[in-house]
Amino acid sequence: MDPTLDTWDFSSPLISLWINRFYIYLGFAFGFSLWICFQIVIRKQNKNSQEKTVPRASQDLMTNGYISRPKKEVFVSGVKIFYGSQTGTAKGFATILAEALSSLDLPVAVINLKDYDPDDHLAEEVTSKNVCAFLVATYTDGQPPESAEWFCKWLEEAANDFRFGKTYLKGMRYAVFGLGNSVYVSHFNKVGKNVDKWLWMLGARRVMTRGEGDGNVVKSKHGSIEADFTAWKAKFISRLQALRKGEGKRCRGSCKKGKCESSRRGSEAAEPGSHAQEELHHRDAEEEEPFESSSEEESDAEDRQSRNSVVDVEDLGRIMGHVTKEKREKEQQEGETGVTRSTVKSEASERRAMITPALREALTKQGYQLIGSHSGVKLCRWTKSMLRGRGGCYKHTFYGIESHRCMETTPSLACANKCVFCWRHHTNPVGTEWRWKMDQPEMILKEAIENHQNMIKQFKGVPGVKEERFEEGMTVKHCALSLVGEPIMYPEINKFLKLLHECKISSFLVTNAQFPAEIRDLKPVTQLYVSVDASTKDSLKKIDRPLFKDFWQRFLDSLKALAAKQQRTVYRLTLVKAWNVDELQAYAELVSLGNPDFIEVKGVTYCGESSASSLTMANVPWHEEVVRFVCELVDLIPDYEIACEHEHSNCLLIAHKKFKIGREWWTWIDYSRFQELIQEYEDSGGSKTFSAKDYMARTPHWALFGANERGFDPKDTRYQRKNKSKDISGC
Repeated sequence: MDPTLDTWDFSSPLISLWINRFYIYLGFAFGFSLWICFQIVIRKQNKNSQEKTVPRASQDLMTNGYISRPKKEVFVSGVKIFYGSQTGTAKGFATILAEALSSLDLPVAVINLKDYDPDDHLAEEVTSKNVCAFLVATYTDGQPPESAEWFCKWLEEAANDFRFGKTYLKGMRYAVFGLGNSVYVSHFNKVGKNVDKWLWMLGARRVMTRGEGDGNVVKSKHGSIEADFTAWKAKFISRLQALRKGEGKRCRGSCKKGKCESSRRGSEAAEPGSHAQEELHHRDAEEEEPFESSSEEESDAEDRQSRNSVVDVEDLGRIMGHVTKEKREKEQQEGETGVTRSTVKSEASERRAMITPALREALTKQGYQLIGSHSGVKLCRWTKSMLRGRGGCYKHTFYGIESHRCMETTPSLACANKCVFCWRHHTNPVGTEWRWKMDQPEMILKEAIENHQNMIKQFKGVPGVKEERFEEGMTVKHCALSLVGEPIMYPEINKFLKLLHECKISSFLVTNAQFPAEIRDLKPVTQLYVSVDASTKDSLKKIDRPLFKDFWQRFLDSLKALAAKQQRTVYRLTLVKAWNVDELQAYAELVSLGNPDFIEVKGVTYCGESSASSLTMANVPWHEEVVRFVCELVDLIPDYEIACEHEHSNCLLIAHKKFKIGREWWTWIDYSRFQELIQEYEDSGGSKTFSAKDYMARTPHWALFGANERGFDPKDTRYQRKNKSKDISGC
C-alpha cells in the first residue's frame, strides 16, 4: 500500500467541504438572491404605505426626496381652426374666431382645408391636446366648397374604411360649425353634418354640439348666419375655458358608487380613453345618428344601452326608476296626441307673415319701404338721376319710359331662385309656392304709391333737382315689377295688374321662368320679361341655383308659354364672364323656342361681396365684350337685329325685325295707346285682344345702336357729345 494514501483521510470535514464546494457556492448565491428579493418587496410595501399616508399634492411636490416647483398639467395646448369656404364667409368667421380666442392666451392657428393634408397631419391631433374647430360651408347640391373637397373625400373614405378603425382619431377633440341655407331643405348644412359624423366614426370626441348657421334670415335661429355664428362662438369659448381647467362632464348619476370618473380633476372622464367612450365608439355608427347629438346626448344613449345589458342587482332600483319614468312620459305624450294634432291644424290654417322682424330690419337698411306682410317699394337710382335732369335707365333708351315717373315695386318679396348675381344679396325669403299670409292688392297698390310719393317728396328743394321733373315724379306712370323676388308668385297678381292699368300705370313684369302655369294664366301686361340667365341645364343650375327639382323643364315650359303671348315679350340675358358667355348656339335655340319680341343683353353688375355669391369684378364683362357677344348671337338668329344701346348700363337691345319699318326702328311704346287697348280688353271681358305692334312707337335716333350718342339722351344736363363720338356699329 502506498504510504501517501494514509496521510489523506477522506472522512475529514475539511476534505468534504473542499470536494463539495460547488454546492456550497450555489447555496450562498441562492440565499443572497432571496435576500435581495426580500429587500425589494419590503421597500415596495413601504413606498405604497407612504402613498396612502402622504397627500397627493405633497407627493407631486417631492422628487427624489427634494421639494420641487409644482408642474401644471396642460389640458389644452392650443386651438386649430380649419375652414372650407366658397364665398369667403367661413374664412371670415375663422378669422373672427381666432381674434376672439386671442384673449385666452392660447396658440391659435387658422388653416385653409385646401392646404391641409389629413393623411399626413390629422392623426397628430390625437396626442397634441389641441382642440380643433371646423368651419365648413355647404355649396351647390350639398357638396363641399372647392377648398374642402379633398379633405371631405378623404375623411369619408377613412370613416368607411375598416383599415382605419373606429379608434383612429381616439384622443382628438373637435367642434363643428356648418354654414348653409335652410331653403335647400334636403341639403341644409350637409357638409357640416358629414364632417361631424365622419370624425365621430373615427373615434374623435366632440367638445360641444355642432353649430348650424342659416343664411335664410326667415328661419335662422338668431336672425342671420352671422348671429348664428356669434352664438356658437360664445358657447365654444366657454367650453374651451372649461376644458383648460380640466373640467369634464358633470356626473349624470350613471356611474357606480364611489367610482365617479367625472369627479376627478382633469379630463380623464371626458377623454375618449374612458370606458364610456370606448363603449360608444364600438357601437355601430349606422344604428343611430351620432352627428345629431352632443357629448351629453351620447351619455344618455349610453345609459339607455346599459339598461338593455346585464345589470348589477344594486343598480336594479335605479334602472327600474328610469323605466317607470319613461313609461310615464310616454303615456303623457300619447294623451296629448289629440291636442297636438288639433294645434297643428290650427297653426296650418293661420299662415305666418312673409316679412319677419329680422327680414324687416335687413330690407329697411337697404332702403326698402315695406308694405303689409309681403310687399315692398324702393326708389331706383335712375329715378333720382332723372329728377336732377340727368339721363334715365336703359328702359328709357329702349322703350321710352320716363325714369322719374317709374315706381319700382313687388307684391312678393319671395323668390324661387338664389341667383349668384342677386343684387339684393339674398336678404329676401325664398320658396316654391305661396305659403304666407296674403294682403289684398288694393292695399298693396295704395301704399306702394303713397310710399313712392313720400320718397319723391324727400327730394323737394334738393340742389340740382328740376322743379318740373319733381312735379311730374309725384304722378306714377310706370311700374317695374322687378324689384326683388318673384311677383308672379302673388296669387292675386292679375287683380293687381288690373288695378295698375285702371290707374293708367304701365306694367313691366319680370319672372325667373320657373312658373309656366302662372305665365299662361297671366293677363296682358305692357311688357313681359323672362330672365334667361343660362342656356343649358348645368349652367342654369349653377347660376340661378333654383329650388325646384324639375327646374329645367319648368324653364323650357315658361319659354313656350311666353311664345303664346300676344303682348310684348322680352328675354333678359345677364352675361357673367366665365359662367355663361360661351353658349351662343344654345342661346339661339332658346330664342327659337320662346320667339320673344326683344332680347336684352346686359353685363352683370357687381354689387360687392356677398355670403351668397362668389362673383368678383373679374366676372363683369367690358362693354366691348357685351357688344361682341351680341353681334355673334345675332348672326345665329336671322330674324333679329341689334336695335338700341345704353353704354352706361352695359346693355344692348336685340329686336325682332317686325319692329323695323323701312329703315326705322319702333321699339318705343305708345303708353297712351296701350291704356286704350287694355281698357277695350277689359270691357270686352278678354275677348278683344291686341298685339305688340298695336302700341309701338318710333325710336329716336340717339337711342339706336351705333349712334354717336350711344344711348345718352340729349336732354341729359351732363350730356357731352364729344365724349361719345366713337362708332362701334361695325359688327
